[in-house]
Amino acid sequence: MSGEHASSTVAVRVRRLEERLVAAGVVGDDQLDAILTKLLNGASPVNGARVTARAWTDPGFKERLLADANTALPELGLSMTGGIQEQRLKVVENTTEVHNVLVCTLCSCYPIGLLGPSPSWYKSEAYRSRVVRDPRSVLAEFGLELPDDVTVTVWDSSAESRYMVLPRRPDGTDGLGEEELARLVTREGLIGTAAV
Repeated sequence: MSGEHASSTVAVRVRRLEERLVAAGVVGDDQLDAILTKLLNGASPVNGARVTARAWTDPGFKERLLADANTALPELGLSMTGGIQEQRLKVVENTTEVHNVLVCTLCSCYPIGLLGPSPSWYKSEAYRSRVVRDPRSVLAEFGLELPDDVTVTVWDSSAESRYMVLPRRPDGTDGLGEEELARLVTREGLIGTAAV
């Protein structure tokens, strides 16, 4: 199945679900539009970059973020409430020993509010199936070569749970403030397909 065909199939299924929800009186078209507008208005990788920069500069925030991200996010005016219910967010930290990468093998579940709309490759069947089986090769295709002694952990999102990678802070950035650090963070770094 090609990526374009898969995307159109998903779009048709989503529209059918929307139509059934409207027909059953569960939600109206206006409500669906309002939910999507609210979700996408603030959706940006800038949010994930802000979270990362705060974690790099505030050890207490980092500890709270890694322990319970849903509780820590409101400290920056953010949340995982994207429409009807809150999604559970787990932030996983890259270290010198462990590198994390995200995927959603079933579809393309993803923390849109923190990372912005997902890239097309994240939704592709090729990425979703291959990164689980051979993450090092997939990361190498993105230009990220990891030493053999670094363990690669793949985190699979679901409808209820999302993940965000806390990238390693780059060397030589000790004198930078939060805003400057946030500008170094990329969406790919927050997914784990790139280093920062």
